Amino acid sequence: MPELPEVEVVKQGLTPHLLGQSIRQIITSEKPLRFPIDRNHFNTTLQSKTIITIERRAKYLLIHFNDQHVLICHLGMTGQFHILPQTAPTLSHEHVRIDFHQGQSIRYRDPRRFGFMLLTTSAQLPQHPRLIHLGPEPFSAHFTPRYLEEISIKSHKAIKTLMMEQTVVVGIGNIYASESLFHSNISPLRKANTLLPDEIEKLIQAIQKILHDAIEAGGSSISDFVKADGQPGYFSHQFRVYGRENSPCYQCQSTIERITQLGRSTFFCPSCQQ
Repeated sequence: MPELPEVEVVKQGLTPHLLGQSIRQIITSEKPLRFPIDRNHFNTTLQSKTIITIERRAKYLLIHFNDQHVLICHLGMTGQFHILPQTAPTLSHEHVRIDFHQGQSIRYRDPRRFGFMLLTTSAQLPQHPRLIHLGPEPFSAHFTPRYLEEISIKSHKAIKTLMMEQTVVVGIGNIYASESLFHSNISPLRKANTLLPDEIEKLIQAIQKILHDAIEAGGSSISDFVKADGQPGYFSHQFRVYGRENSPCYQCQSTIERITQLGRSTFFCPSCQQ
């Protein structure tokens, strides 16, 4: 599933193509996404409306229009956006096509159809059920060592499990949790309430560095993720532990191990992350 860096990369790829574009029509396939799209409602609401900005909140894309409507997009597990001419043939697994008056179109393809698009307004956005529960962004001024310490000290959960809770901090999924813990030399099995203040500060710095580096590298293409231009991301070449079970650690040559936490694979070095 795309995590924060992948969604940010998609946002950055779409923005120069979509700003100032006005919608001519929206076409949907007969197969529903996670939530069915009412094509007539979408067309009636967004036809001839102009895109004025694109934001990312957690793993959601927020496309804002000049009439205060907002399109909330989630990529699910296999969702992809492609910028194409309107004359380009239909893609395999293409479920949403948005044509613009200026001649381009964006195509949304999603083989597993876990993604979705929802319409709301700017006024309703802060209280939207998909967004209201979300914690701070990892690059925001609210995500501080004091904030994380206050949450961690009350938690008996493993720190990796806590990191992946979107009510605590958004956008950190399995890949970047494993990588951040390795870079901060913290075991994924450590109880959150055992972390010392300097460890929490080091962890926040590692999270921000890993996410920044992943965005710079265009995200991580593990299975289906590609950028808006169809190219893969290359951060997977920088993985230190994720997906490297039974391989030697780059720092100490110990063998990278894999365990399961809440049904998800966790990769770590038992020596560097005691």
